[in-house]
Amino acid sequence: SAFLYEKAQSWDKAAAMFIKTKNWTKVGELIDRVTSPKIFSQFAKAKEADGKYREAGRAYEAAKDYDSVIRVNLTYLQNPDEAVRVVRETQSVEGAKMVANFFQKLGDYGAAIQFLVISKCPDEAFALAQTHNQMGQYADIIGDDASEDDYLSIALHFEKRKEHFNAGRFYLKAKQHAKALKLFMRVPPSGETSEGIDMAIETAGAAQNEQLTHQLIDYLMGETDGIPKDAKYLFRLYMALKQYREAARTAIIIAREDQNAGNYRNAHDVLYSMFEELKRNKIRTPTEMEQNLMLLHSYILVKLHVKLGDHRTAARLLIRVANSISKFPSHVVPILTSTVVECQRAGFKNSAFGYAAMLMRPEYRSKIDSKYKKKMEQIVRKPDKSEVEEAETPCPYCGFSVVETKLDCSQCKNTLPYCILTGRHMVKEDWSFCPTCHFPALHSQYLKYAQSTESPVCPMNGEAFTADHVTRVKDPSDYLKEVNQTSED
Repeated sequence: SAFLYEKAQSWDKAAAMFIKTKNWTKVGELIDRVTSPKIFSQFAKAKEADGKYREAGRAYEAAKDYDSVIRVNLTYLQNPDEAVRVVRETQSVEGAKMVANFFQKLGDYGAAIQFLVISKCPDEAFALAQTHNQMGQYADIIGDDASEDDYLSIALHFEKRKEHFNAGRFYLKAKQHAKALKLFMRVPPSGETSEGIDMAIETAGAAQNEQLTHQLIDYLMGETDGIPKDAKYLFRLYMALKQYREAARTAIIIAREDQNAGNYRNAHDVLYSMFEELKRNKIRTPTEMEQNLMLLHSYILVKLHVKLGDHRTAARLLIRVANSISKFPSHVVPILTSTVVECQRAGFKNSAFGYAAMLMRPEYRSKIDSKYKKKMEQIVRKPDKSEVEEAETPCPYCGFSVVETKLDCSQCKNTLPYCILTGRHMVKEDWSFCPTCHFPALHSQYLKYAQSTESPVCPMNGEAFTADHVTRVKDPSDYLKEVNQTSED
């Protein structure tokens, strides 16, 4: 009958009859045409008994008996990679246990833990991790899907070993914020960074608990251990708590410290980032922050305009900086020297004389670079009081004529928005916004810069843009109103 079924192409029935007569050769000939899992399973058992393990493994897989596939690959074929593949694809719990036992016998405890977790044996996985100091591996494997009790167990393990940072991480995951904060504050800093403080800030942000916030502020101010921490951490804390006003005040302090130390780009970037954050949250920008950012930005623009050969703009910007030279204590003499040089180049002889005379003061004279000293002395001895008059353009609010680099209008008393490329006040008929930072820029100047520069970047944030993205704004009235509303008196 088996042969009749074969002739009729009833492959499953033919194979079943050949199995009854134990004609495994014929079964093997038909096996590729068989669809019945039962027949595959019987064939696999026969091949396994016959020691033909590869064929047995293939037949077990066709029968969807995945645990047997895993067993054969681990026990006979010594092929853990194939066993692992099957476990990952099928998520077989029993298969995962077999793989875990296999790796445990090899001493590969990390792999054993992984497959114990897959096999839903968390207690065994935890015990193995604890015994063989693989708790970090266990924690990585369970990821963010574990229960708070699981995280608490891990935290206790690390705390007993005095691994404060790791213990704090898992107390945080377990929502034990007070314990997490306490442990993070015990983590010693590493160089200029401190993961412990960063995580303490994250903890305070997650907890939103006034008592814990005050504990952390006391720690950052040095009241806990007598060591005041870098102000940047206090800034990050306020940001995490979404206390943007306090963050802004701290940002001003940080920027001032950087500015006093001569780290002008750092100071600029801190203020710009805070400005963006306040704008995003529709919070008024402190006047001091706006003024400091404008002044730092003016100084940073000088290098760009000197490179572009625009000495008039460079000189005007340096005059603005030099008029607030006390805010640049680390580079008073170099800035005044550059101001004199650029004013000479631009034809602002009287301004050059004024700043050269400042350099002749006893506290500055000895610090002048030797290659400029004679020139400075000559400018002071033989003064040329001629001066190129600065152009005037209309105030964007009231239309009153205001010199280009003046940022307030004597007529309407408004503070005037400035162009991020030239530092001049904005003009209503020549308005655009930078496509990256969205600060205003004089359209004619910004478009010219974008078209004539090989790889133009925003002077404010350093991001690349193209001339195609610079578009004229016909009526900036809404922006001007918004600026007045979001700036402090």
